[in-house]
Amino acid sequence: MKSIDPSHLSDRENYKFLTGSVIPRPVAFVTSLSKEGILNAAPFSYFNVVCSSPPLISVSVQRSNGNQKDTARNAMEAGEFVVHISDESYVEAINITAASLPPDESEVELASLTPVESTSVGVPGLQEANIRLECVLDQSIPLGGTSENPACDLLIGRVVHYHIKEELYEKGRIDAVGLKPVSRLAGNNYSRLGDIFTLDRPK
Repeated sequence: MKSIDPSHLSDRENYKFLTGSVIPRPVAFVTSLSKEGILNAAPFSYFNVVCSSPPLISVSVQRSNGNQKDTARNAMEAGEFVVHISDESYVEAINITAASLPPDESEVELASLTPVESTSVGVPGLQEANIRLECVLDQSIPLGGTSENPACDLLIGRVVHYHIKEELYEKGRIDAVGLKPVSRLAGNNYSRLGDIFTLDRPK
């Protein structure tokens, strides 16, 4: 087996190793609102559940040359954001929003997505998503890089409202096959749900 010391790799090489190994990764499609009222949308695959009591989720937003991305800045300034679960029905539009736009331009408009009013936060959600999670910012943690120049902003969001397409939710359970989630692999590659198998947990 090949043995590699991460300190001997460049940042780009470490990125490739991690994103090629930690797969598949769920994709958080996040909307945030700027102080000027611009609705920002962007996908992030450094995303997961943190806790269920209270419901907390994490989204890691990588900085670009030390500069915060719109999503992190907006979420930290407004204290709220909305996470949408990415699925096959609108993944092409999600991909469009990955374009680098200036802060005064909306990726939502670029991708012809449809804003909808949220229930518990001021940030609009997107009608195309089958699941969306309204969040208030519980914590934001700068990580990586140096103390003066962090590499990312880890956003911990407390979910204050769920929205789900009615036919996907029954008796407290979500129909994963019906949801058709997509996940991120390395490079430009994505993955569908694929085969499902069951293993009984040991007692």
